[in-house]
Amino acid sequence: MKTLTKRSWEIPESEATPEHVFLNRRQILAGLAGAGALMGSGLGMRPAFAEEDPSAGLYPVERNSAFTLDRPLTDEDAASKYNNFYEFGSHKQIWPAAQALKIRPWTVELDGMIDSPQTVDIDDLLAKMPLEERLYRHRCVEAWSMAVPWSGFPLAELVKLAGPQTGAKYLRFETFHDPSIASGQKQSWYPWPYVEGLTLAEATNELAFMATGIYGKPLAKQFGAPVRLVVPWKYGFKCIKSVVRISFTDQRPVSFWEEIQPKEYGFWANVNPSVPHRRWPQASERLLGTDERRNTLLFNGYEEQVADLYKNMTGELLYM
Repeated sequence: MKTLTKRSWEIPESEATPEHVFLNRRQILAGLAGAGALMGSGLGMRPAFAEEDPSAGLYPVERNSAFTLDRPLTDEDAASKYNNFYEFGSHKQIWPAAQALKIRPWTVELDGMIDSPQTVDIDDLLAKMPLEERLYRHRCVEAWSMAVPWSGFPLAELVKLAGPQTGAKYLRFETFHDPSIASGQKQSWYPWPYVEGLTLAEATNELAFMATGIYGKPLAKQFGAPVRLVVPWKYGFKCIKSVVRISFTDQRPVSFWEEIQPKEYGFWANVNPSVPHRRWPQASERLLGTDERRNTLLFNGYEEQVADLYKNMTGELLYM
């Protein structure tokens, strides 16, 4: 006989709010929404009436013990309120503005040189993929870092779903483009939408990960909900947020920051403390939410898993 275990969020039907009360509450909230959003935008408060993620019941997921850290996890509040998301602006306190992102409906298109071109609904994709939690270091090219528990699935599983054809060498990732909600995308000097790229070998490395959650919950919008790329041996600008399209191609993609400033941001973007950015050193990093600095590690500490990807690659700027 199967035993049904009641989840912590479940309530008996007798405790549900009566329909007439709920409808009246919606009318009240509609009148207050504008004021609530303003309160949340500048006072460090969570913006009112943020869209709920329908995948919340999937988390937390089981942690994969093969991925461990050499440092404590970054405080969730610190990680959640210090973010880059240029679609919504260029400052670090972008999290209130990012709440304008609409995460449903959301689809991810797989196209290009593959056997199974398709457009997958995000919730269908979550149902197909083996979700797990991994502890990863994240290193920003701006010389700050964090250590966080990402939830999601190996990118290799998505590659398998697509079925790359002979000759496909690269994955080109593209984020959403909607200036009506993302004010940063009204800045015409940026080459929207945000584009990133990996080689097929990088994409199928065991570390490459598609994150759909963090800290045991769905991704908050400022982290790039509902799905983003995580490649922990590279600088963070490679970890494209809010992905809507992945194209398999034989042509190396020109990524967003590479197009803007190729002398500072290259295609490979592997972490190397001995190779400075053109405007600042990379030898150490500030741990987000603390006063601590640590020496930066080659490939962000993942040399054993990824160094073979770059052997005998002469003439390539691997660490920009």
